[in-house]
Amino acid sequence: MSCKVALVTGASSGIGEATALTLKKRGYTVYAAARRTERMRHLLAAGIQVLPLDVTDEASMQACVQDILERSGRLDVLVNNAGYGSYGAVEDVPSAEARAQFEVNVFGATRLIQLVLPQMRAQRSGTIVNITSMGGKIYTPLGAWYHGTKFALEAISDCLRLEVQPFGIDVVVIEPGGIKTEWAGIAAEKLAETSSRGPYADQAQAMTRAMLDEASRKWQSPPQLIADTIAKAVTARRPKTRYAVGFAARPLLLLRWLLSDRGFDRLMRLTTGISRQPR
Repeated sequence: MSCKVALVTGASSGIGEATALTLKKRGYTVYAAARRTERMRHLLAAGIQVLPLDVTDEASMQACVQDILERSGRLDVLVNNAGYGSYGAVEDVPSAEARAQFEVNVFGATRLIQLVLPQMRAQRSGTIVNITSMGGKIYTPLGAWYHGTKFALEAISDCLRLEVQPFGIDVVVIEPGGIKTEWAGIAAEKLAETSSRGPYADQAQAMTRAMLDEASRKWQSPPQLIADTIAKAVTARRPKTRYAVGFAARPLLLLRWLLSDRGFDRLMRLTTGISRQPR
C-alpha cells in the first residue's frame, strides 16, 4: 500500500482535508492540492505533500500533475473534490458566474481526469473519484447552476466508467448529503449577492435561512464520514460505482425516485420554506 499515490483536490478544508489525512493514514503517498496552500501547513506537518492548484488554470493543472509524476513516478488515485455552490435564480445569475461554476465544478475536474489518464492507462490501474452530491440527482430552489454542474459530472462519470474499464481503471461517484463544511456559507453568500433583491427576493431569503439554519446543521454529517467512504472505495477490489452518504442523502434520493416531479416540487417548497406565490 505504501507505494500507492493519491491526488486530492480542494484539500485546504472540509472533505478534501479529511480525505488527505485519511489516505495518508492508510499508507498512501498523498498530494493535497488547493489554491490556499497557506491553510495546509498542518497537512505538510503530517507528512502530506502540498501543491498549489487552481482548477480553472490550465498551466496550474499541468504543473500539478507533472510534479507528482516527476516525484513519485505514478498516480493511483485522483479525488476530484474541488468545487463550490453558486446559488441564485436562473434569471439573475450573470453568465460569467454561471460559466465560473461550470469551470470549477465540471471542466476543472474533467481536465484533471484527462491529464492523469495517460499515466493510469500505462499502469493498467487507477481509481478516479468524483465528488458530486445528492444534488446531482435531486434539485433545490435557486440552485440551477450548481445542480447543473453536479448532474453533468454524474453523467460524465458514467460515460467515463465505460471508456476506461478496459484499462483497469475504476470510476467512483461519491454523493454526499448535508456535510458540516464551508459550502453552505459560500452558497448563501452567492445567493444573497445575486437574488436578495427583485422578484426572487422572498425565495432567496427563505432559502438562505434554510441553508444557514443552525438546527439542521446539528444533524449534518462530519467530513470524516465522506473521507472514510472514499478510503473504502479506493481500497476495495471492486468498488461500488456510487456511494450516497451523509445527512439526508439516501432518504431524499429515495423520495426523488418515488415522487412525481410535482410531488418533489411540493416537498422542496415545504422543506425550504418557499411559498408557491411571491408576496
